[in-house]
Amino acid sequence: MEATAATFETRCLSSLTKVFADAAPADRPVQRGTALWKETYAFQVAYRSSRAIGRMQIAAQSPLAPYLSLREVGLSPSELPTLENPDPGYLRTAPGLYPDPLYPLEDGIRAFPGQWRSVWVTIALPTRAEGEALPGGKSQAAFPIEIAFEDEEGARLGGETFSLTVISAELPEQKLIHTEWFHADCIATQYGVGAFSEEHWLLLERYIRNAADHGVNMLLTPLFTPPLDTAVGGERPTVQLIGVTRLGEDDYRFDFARLERWVRMCREAGIRYFEFSHLFTQWGAKHAPKIVATVNGEEQRIFGWETDAGSEAYRRFLDQFLPELVRFIETQGIGESSYFHVSDEPSLEHLGSYRQARELLRRHLSGFKFFEALSDYAFYEQGLVPTPVPANNHIEPFLEHGVEPLWTYYCVGQHRDVSNRFFSLPSARNRIIGLQLYKHGVQGFLHWGFNFWYTQYSIRAVDPFRVTDAGGAFPSGDAFVVYPGAEGPIDSLRWEVFREALQDIRALELLESLRGKEAAIAVFMQGLEQGELTFSQYPADAEWLLGARERINLAIAEALGA
Repeated sequence: MEATAATFETRCLSSLTKVFADAAPADRPVQRGTALWKETYAFQVAYRSSRAIGRMQIAAQSPLAPYLSLREVGLSPSELPTLENPDPGYLRTAPGLYPDPLYPLEDGIRAFPGQWRSVWVTIALPTRAEGEALPGGKSQAAFPIEIAFEDEEGARLGGETFSLTVISAELPEQKLIHTEWFHADCIATQYGVGAFSEEHWLLLERYIRNAADHGVNMLLTPLFTPPLDTAVGGERPTVQLIGVTRLGEDDYRFDFARLERWVRMCREAGIRYFEFSHLFTQWGAKHAPKIVATVNGEEQRIFGWETDAGSEAYRRFLDQFLPELVRFIETQGIGESSYFHVSDEPSLEHLGSYRQARELLRRHLSGFKFFEALSDYAFYEQGLVPTPVPANNHIEPFLEHGVEPLWTYYCVGQHRDVSNRFFSLPSARNRIIGLQLYKHGVQGFLHWGFNFWYTQYSIRAVDPFRVTDAGGAFPSGDAFVVYPGAEGPIDSLRWEVFREALQDIRALELLESLRGKEAAIAVFMQGLEQGELTFSQYPADAEWLLGARERINLAIAEALGA
């Protein structure tokens, strides 16, 4: 730590520390780490000044400079940091300002007197071949990273030096299938652009690339406006990729041009799987989604809340649409990577309506994969959902019965004991899910809130920089992981940490390829009993998690003889 006349102090911290403005960081300083080539590594430099500094400059020097970026950790307000019965593992439970958005450094940053703030340092490591061509690069190299703070006159205030050792192996490609529900309508609403206008397409691409860069490889694809988090009788802005023209009472023509453009854009951005939006309403599959069509030259809604799921009119529509969709999928060569939903979060009380809706789809889509968020094992036993996606606090019965393939998810309901990524939870509780998914062989992860910038039930839009709880409905951090910047997405530290969880899985898969899965598990479970890493029982501190990843990296190096 450096100090200048007791007016400025700095601390080097891991990415798992949340630096609050009103408290000195309690975590121990971290000034070295290890990573693999093609990994994105992050750490922080926290600082506090005893006086206000209007425009402080931050500089970084390192052989890794071409791959390094600096961002300011901003503060977001939270009126609802927790629900009414939080477990003891939360950092805070009071409303206030929480560290979350990562703002690009533009004209310097401000130091507020007496307040702790931090700078987020990201190193997006290149391939092994590129890395070994760097000055000082070799099969395994330690690279210094110097971060310096200067005041308005250019005088040095302080700084830190971090050492990153890069192991002589590349992080392998991600196997886990990962979807974060992508809300195309929220982007159009937030930026004030027309749905699928050229401005909208440009923004969509930027957000999709951000998602892919953070390990999203499956994208929610709105054939019709997704019937998700919508008030009964209400509707979300229309984002419908399928053009529909009704020629007669039950005679339709379909245009797939927008869907074709979407698929091409996604593939170019790195998306491998397509999650076609639900074809029946949420919580029971009782109605058709909103579908608009051109009728007599005018656009109008032809199906929606007024349409019973089993109605003859909707059945005839699907009988015409689905065969054409199948032909499109086959033409695009995405049959193996296409997934379908019936209705989100069904339960036993919805068994009859869900079964009826499922049969309507299976008539044409029997060759495709279906999956569904559900948490009732008894519903799964009915055989209606081949790939269940139980919440991580309801996954144990599915694990005990050896269900495969098996996914998991979490959201607002998973606020006690299990992993989640609310503002008020420690970052270690965000990242631990990577080890949990790997140990238990879970093959997919789903979350509903990549960029949900509405209130609950999509009643009105919100400013995500001011309203972080969907209008008081969900703990801050549940509804979105990116913020709407002027030109595109602004990351959150929660989003960066979740990417680290996915990288932990990939590192373990590399170690497994070298030594086997049992040995890989034994490396990170060192010091723990076998039963001490379930979805509800796990080490809660950042030091253990950082140490586990260090052991994984060292085991990889040893296996490779590095």
